[in-house]
Amino acid sequence: MYRRLITAPAILLSLCGAAQADADSLTDNLGPREIALGDSLRAEATGTSSTVLNPAGLALNRQLVFEGSFGYRDTDKANIGSMAACDSTTPVAGCFYYHYLNAEPGIGDMRLKRRFHEAGVTAARALSPQVVMGTKTHFFDYNSNVEGEEDQRGYSVDMGLIFQPSTSVRIAGVGYNLVGTDSPQYPRGVGTGLVLRPGAGKLGLSLDALWNLDRAEGEDTGRYGGGIEYLLAPTPVAAYAFRVGGVYDDLTNGGYASFGLGYSTPKMGLDIGGRKQVSGDGDELLIQAGLRIVAPTPR
Repeated sequence: MYRRLITAPAILLSLCGAAQADADSLTDNLGPREIALGDSLRAEATGTSSTVLNPAGLALNRQLVFEGSFGYRDTDKANIGSMAACDSTTPVAGCFYYHYLNAEPGIGDMRLKRRFHEAGVTAARALSPQVVMGTKTHFFDYNSNVEGEEDQRGYSVDMGLIFQPSTSVRIAGVGYNLVGTDSPQYPRGVGTGLVLRPGAGKLGLSLDALWNLDRAEGEDTGRYGGGIEYLLAPTPVAAYAFRVGGVYDDLTNGGYASFGLGYSTPKMGLDIGGRKQVSGDGDELLIQAGLRIVAPTPR
């Protein structure tokens, strides 16, 4: 989503609303909760979220969890899948994950193909009650028959930090693809995030920003988003989440509205999230659903 293709067919793809089809590690494979909250939560990226937004978030809780999600994007018929096993009950939290995307951007009646596989591991540790640090190392395999794009294989490393000045405030900073294989699909980037949970924490506000450092000089690089989450717990063992948000992207001059619902118990969670482009170049609609299973952990 973050790179302009310079060939004529690629320009046509962009005009057809498929610019967001690029396999780009800065924007693809977001889970349903992050999507619903305007592509945010870098400051609260627990579980599978740590494999996309911020590896440091893995150490924010104490869980052994298995997660999977699946999404569909209508503009390029993209199928997007993720699965992960994450253990944050140990002094150094760890997560193994796999991401997949298969898309068919089109020019008129002609369908092209983009596909990528990504697998990796995140690790995080609390350096103090206020500071958490994490890293992610991942390997990718990208294939495309879109003119102007090349098949890519390689690896890269992310690093993240979360600062918790109080129980209701978290601030994050992340560097993406800082070390590894140079690839347009995995550009270098930086992100920041803020999460506020005043009072009992039932109401949460998240604000994030993301910049692509590999864009051509003079191009706008920002993607800004945020959302509000309200947690309703009618019983001690069940909770419902209601989420709304929005995103603005400089590349497409596009605005996006997002929404989602969640249900959780101490043993499982189910989330659904969506994002709809409401202005700018494109007409994206993305829907994601995810399931997580929480295993019992020793006291």
